[in-house]
Amino acid sequence: MSNISVQQIEDVVIKFAGDSGDGMQLTGTQFSNNTALVGNDLSTFPDFPAEIRAPQGTLPGVSGFQLHFSSNRIFTPGDACDVLVAMNAAALKANLKSLKKGGIIIANTDGFDAKNLRLANYPDGVNPLEDGSLQPYQLHTMDVTKMTREALKDVNLGMKEKDRAKNMFVLGFLYWLYDRNLESTENFLNEKFGKKQEILDSNLKALHAGYNFADTVEAFSTRFHVEKARMEPGTYRSITGNTALSYGLIAASQKANLPIFLGTYPITPASDILHELSRYKNFGIRTFQAEDEIAGITSAIGASYGGHMGITTTSGPGMALKGEAMGLAVMLEIPLLIINIQRGGPSTGLPTKTEQSDLLQAYYGRNGECPMPIVSASTPSDCFNAVFEAFRISVAHMTPVIFLSDGYIANGAEPWRFPQSKDLPAIPVKFKKGLEEGEEQFLPYHRDENLVRPWAVPGTPGLEHRIGGLEKQNITGNVSYDPENHQLMVRIRQEKVDKIADHIPPQEIELGPEKGKVLVLGWGSTYGAIKSAVLELLAEGHAVAHAHIRYLRPFPKNLAEILHSYDKVLIPEINNGQLIKIIREHFLIDAVGYNKIMGVPITKGELVTKIKEML
Repeated sequence: MSNISVQQIEDVVIKFAGDSGDGMQLTGTQFSNNTALVGNDLSTFPDFPAEIRAPQGTLPGVSGFQLHFSSNRIFTPGDACDVLVAMNAAALKANLKSLKKGGIIIANTDGFDAKNLRLANYPDGVNPLEDGSLQPYQLHTMDVTKMTREALKDVNLGMKEKDRAKNMFVLGFLYWLYDRNLESTENFLNEKFGKKQEILDSNLKALHAGYNFADTVEAFSTRFHVEKARMEPGTYRSITGNTALSYGLIAASQKANLPIFLGTYPITPASDILHELSRYKNFGIRTFQAEDEIAGITSAIGASYGGHMGITTTSGPGMALKGEAMGLAVMLEIPLLIINIQRGGPSTGLPTKTEQSDLLQAYYGRNGECPMPIVSASTPSDCFNAVFEAFRISVAHMTPVIFLSDGYIANGAEPWRFPQSKDLPAIPVKFKKGLEEGEEQFLPYHRDENLVRPWAVPGTPGLEHRIGGLEKQNITGNVSYDPENHQLMVRIRQEKVDKIADHIPPQEIELGPEKGKVLVLGWGSTYGAIKSAVLELLAEGHAVAHAHIRYLRPFPKNLAEILHSYDKVLIPEINNGQLIKIIREHFLIDAVGYNKIMGVPITKGELVTKIKEML
C-alpha cells in the first residue's frame, strides 16, 4: 500500500530547461495546455537561444520555458521557480539563480557527464550533482536517457530518434507529480504523429514510462494538486500574444467587411503572425512573404490604395528599414497597420529576448514631421482587443497606425475567455462611390470634421486622382512646393492625429485609489508585474495605484488629470527610459523611472521594493 499523500498547493512556478534540441518548448507548451484544461490560471515565458542551432551542451544553447500556474488569478510567469527541470549541466548553471531556496531540482544525470560539464564551463573534476553545492535544494536525479531507451527497446527506431522522446519521459514524470491526466498530451501526439506509427509509439511509451517511473520509485513522498482557479465562468483557451493578434486581425477584417493583405518579411519575434494568418485564406486573407522589409510594407501600401486593409509585421530592425515607406503612407493618408513586435537592440541585438525600446522610434523615427497613432498591447490575450482597436482607428481616421507588442507578450501564453463574434462592434468603412451633387471634380484631400480625407478606390469612374510622396496641395492633392502650404499640411496632419483623442475611451485606473501617494504608470508587457506589485501593496494598506496606457499617441484626454492626482509617479519600462521622456515633455511632471534592460521581464519583487522606497 503506497503511503504517498496528495498536498493541496495554490501556486507553482516550473522552469523546463535543456539543450535547444531537447524539446523544452514543446514540453512546456504541453504542460501549459494541460494546465489550461484543468482550469488553473496560468502565465508562461518561453526563453530560447538566438542561434538556429547553438553548439550542443553550451550555455548559449540553453532553451527554457517557465510556467506559473495557480488556483488564484495570476499576472506574471513568476519571479522565482519552485521546480527546475535541468536536462544538462548548462541548463542547471544558467537557471539555478532563479530557483527558490528549498526548491526542487529534477536533473537528468546523462547531461552531467564529463563532456557536458566541460561545455558548461564547470572546472575540471567538479560535478554539481555530487559536490554538495546543491544542499540548499531538494535534488532528484534520474538517468532520463537510459530509462527512455529502456522503455523503447522494442520500438524499431535508431538511438538518435529514441533519444528525442526524452522530453516526453520528463513530462510524464511531472504529470504524476502534479496529479494530472495524460489524455491531452496523448491526443496531441496522436494528431501530430498519427501517420508515423513508430514515432507515435515511442512518444506515448516514453510519456507513460515517465509517469509509471514516478509512481513506482515513489521519488517524492508527496504529490501536489492545484485546484481550479476562481475565474469568471465561460469558455477559455490558452493563447499566445502572436496568435491572439492574428485572431484580432481576422475579427476586425470580418467586422469591417474589409479583406486583409499582409505584406511582410520574416523576422523574430513577429514571424508567427505570418504563419498563423496564412492558414486562414478562407477568410479572404492574402499573405505575401516579400523579398525584403521595404517590399513588405510597400506591397501593403499598394493593397490599401486598392481598397483592402494593408498590414505589415516586423520588429525594430525592420521598422528602421520601413521608415521611408511609413512616411509615404502618412503623406497618402491611407489606412495601414505597422505591427512591431519589439526585441532587444540596437542593431541585431538580442533577437530572442524581450525589450520595450522602440517607443521613441515609433514616435519620432522617421524623416520629416511624420505623426502616427500608436496603440500597444499589455498581455498575450489583450493583443486581440488592442489590435482590433488599432484596425478601427486606422480605417476611421485614414491613417497608418503603429501597433506595439514585444517578445514577452508574443511568445507568452495565458488563458483567454474568447468573445463571440456577435459581441464585437462593427467597424464602419466608408468608400467614396462617385461624385456627389454639385461636385465638379474629385478633391482627394477635401476633409471632414475630423480632418479625414475620403477613401477612393482606383478605377471608380469620376474619382481619378494622383498620389505620391511629394508634398500635396491642400484639398486638390496636386504637387506643391509652396512654403505656406507645406506648413499648413504639416499642421493638418498633426491635428488629424491629435483629434483621434476625441474618439478613444478615457484612461482608467486599473487598481487603487483615485488620489494617493504613488501612481505606477505602465505600458505594454510590464502590466502583469505592476498589477501584482500594486495588489500586494494595497493589501498592506498603502495608497498606491496602477494605470496602464493602451493609447500612446494621442494620449487619452484625461491622462493629465490622473497624473496630477498622485504625489509621485513611477514609470517602469524594459528600456532606458522612453515613455518617461514623453510624459515629462507632455505633462511637465517629475516622474521617476525604473529601468531594466536585461532581455527579461521586470519582476514583481523588484517593483515592490522600488515602490516602498518611494513611499
